[in-house]
Amino acid sequence: MIDIRGLAYVVAESTDIARWIRYGEQVMGCMSTPTTAGGVYLKLDERPYRYVITPGQRDCYFASGWEVADQQAFDKAVVELEAAGVSPRKATAVELVSRMFQDMVWFLDPSGNRHEVVWGMKSDFKLFDSPVGIPKFITGDMGLGHTVLPAANFDATWAFFRDVMGFGLSDIYNHQAGPDAPVQRLHFTHCNNGRQHSLALFEAEAPSGCIHVMAEVDSMTEVGRAMDRCKAQGFKLLASLGQHVNDEMVSFYMETPGGFALEYGYGGLVVDWNQHSVFEATAISYWGHDWSLGLATAHLDK
Repeated sequence: MIDIRGLAYVVAESTDIARWIRYGEQVMGCMSTPTTAGGVYLKLDERPYRYVITPGQRDCYFASGWEVADQQAFDKAVVELEAAGVSPRKATAVELVSRMFQDMVWFLDPSGNRHEVVWGMKSDFKLFDSPVGIPKFITGDMGLGHTVLPAANFDATWAFFRDVMGFGLSDIYNHQAGPDAPVQRLHFTHCNNGRQHSLALFEAEAPSGCIHVMAEVDSMTEVGRAMDRCKAQGFKLLASLGQHVNDEMVSFYMETPGGFALEYGYGGLVVDWNQHSVFEATAISYWGHDWSLGLATAHLDK
C-alpha cells in the first residue's frame, strides 16, 4: 500500500481569477501570489501555497494533491498504482512548475476524481502574513485539512483508497434525505497523520467535483471573524455554525468561487490511531450546522 502523509494541496479551475483572489485574501485570510500561467497561489503557512487556482473554462474543483515522504516512497507509489491497473500519468513540465514538487504523477479514481501524488516540495519558507490578521492555520504534519469528494461508484472507490492508497476508515455516516430516499454512504478516512479525516467519500455526484474542503484556524475568534468577512464580501453561508460529532470541529460552511463549499473551523480532533475504534454516527453534528441554508444533499445531486 501507498504511504500517504497528508493532503498537500488542492487545485481549482476558475473563469474568474480575480474573484478567487478576493475570496482567498479577504474571506479565507490567505496570502496570494500569481502563478506563471495566469492563475493564483493561496498561501496558508510556510509553504508557497496550499491552493492553486488555474484559469479554465469552468468553475470547479480540479484535483487533490497527496504527499509522500521521499523519492523511494514515490517510486513505490507508482509501482503500487500500476499493479492496481491504474496507469498513473507523469506530470508535464508545465504541471511540475505549477505544483513546485520534485515529481508528480496523476490518475483518476473509480469515480472519476483526479488525484496527484507528489514528493519534495520546493519552498523558500517565507513566513505567512495574513492580509486580515489570521495568526495561523492548522496544517504542518497533518496536511492542508480535508477534502470530501463525490463517489458515485462507491464500493470500488472506497476499496481503491483502502487497498491501494492505504487509507484507514475513521467513521461512517449513512445519510437518508427522507423515509423513501435511498441511503447514501459517507466514509470518513485517514492517512498517515493524526487528523481525524483527510478524505471523505460521499455516495453522490457533485457537478463542481467536490462536496467541500476544510481549512482550520487556531481559535474560535478567527472562525467568527471569517463569518463576518464572508457576509461583508457577499459570499453565501451554506451551513450555520455547529460542532461535528466525529472530528469535534466547530465550524461553518460557505460557498467558494469554485462552486464547492469550504468548511472553516477550529478545534479538530487529533487521533491516536492505535487507540481508535471505528464507529457509525447517526447524526453529523452535536449542535448547529443548518444544512438548509445551501448545503443540502438535494443541492449536491443536481
